[in-house]
Amino acid sequence: MAKPPLSMKPTGWFQVAWSDEVGVGDVHAMKYFDQELIAWRSESGQVTVMDAYCEHLGAHLGYGGTVHGEVLQCPFHGWQWNQQGRNVCIPYENRPNRGRRIKTYPVTERNASIYIWHDIDDREPFFDAPDVFASFGDGSSEADYYPQQRLFEPGREMHPQYVLENGVDFAHFKYVHGTPINPIFTRHDFDDPVSYVDFTITFEGDDGQRIEDINSGVEAINGGLGIAVTKSWGMIDNRTISAITPVDERTSDIRFMVYIGRPKAQVRNPERARVKAEEFGAEVIRQFRQDIHIWSHQRYSDPPALASSELEGFTAIRNWALKFYPDGKGGSAADLAARATH
Repeated sequence: MAKPPLSMKPTGWFQVAWSDEVGVGDVHAMKYFDQELIAWRSESGQVTVMDAYCEHLGAHLGYGGTVHGEVLQCPFHGWQWNQQGRNVCIPYENRPNRGRRIKTYPVTERNASIYIWHDIDDREPFFDAPDVFASFGDGSSEADYYPQQRLFEPGREMHPQYVLENGVDFAHFKYVHGTPINPIFTRHDFDDPVSYVDFTITFEGDDGQRIEDINSGVEAINGGLGIAVTKSWGMIDNRTISAITPVDERTSDIRFMVYIGRPKAQVRNPERARVKAEEFGAEVIRQFRQDIHIWSHQRYSDPPALASSELEGFTAIRNWALKFYPDGKGGSAADLAARATH
């Protein structure tokens, strides 16, 4: 992949693990934003994400570090660190080292996922990570759906912004996913860090139908560049979560999750219904893999040669994306109009 002219250290919420990967007492090593990190879960169930190295002599706490109640103990000399990254015990001294601290990150758990807030200027979070159920305000919950199905693609050469731009790219649905007609966008709201995109779409029928006759679609909520959640309507009930997290200056980890709704009424064969739901979830994941294949090999075009019908959506989302780059230069949208084709 040609390296995109976009910072791989944007601001926002980003997934670093699934919640069930970090059980009580577990220490989970990982690398994101060019930093060695760890996640650990205390006896009370709280997850802490911090830089991986002990401030004493630099041992990596992800390799042999142990959880003791509400603190993490270094495997090298037994120094203990709390959930704020403070040293609270040196076992062979009368008092801790109060002058050193391991950097910790704001953490939230939702969507069966662990998210951290990343900001190179260490600003506090200024928006919430979207919830695949609560954020749509329809009273739904995880209990209404079959267990989550997952995709994990580590170390792909791509930028998180590619995925968000895909959300306004109406023309790709026909050629990548085989929809009979192009969808119509009914909402673009990019005023705030959490943005909204709604569109009418169908995956059935033929190209002879009219968009006015389609009674199905998708609502999407984008929490910055790191998380997008969707809800379908008028088709098989499904919710999705896509989470793209930079690993280093070239690669990102991709996580994608699907929930398929349980039948509203009692079914004659519950096992068959479950199997059909798993098959549909696998199909949703297959279609997302089609996108990944393209994202992983594309070049970021700035400015792109847009058709006139594409101009509004791409201009809006690229201007919105600038909110998440501390230097304000994450991706220019100034020349989009000049390069639009007619």
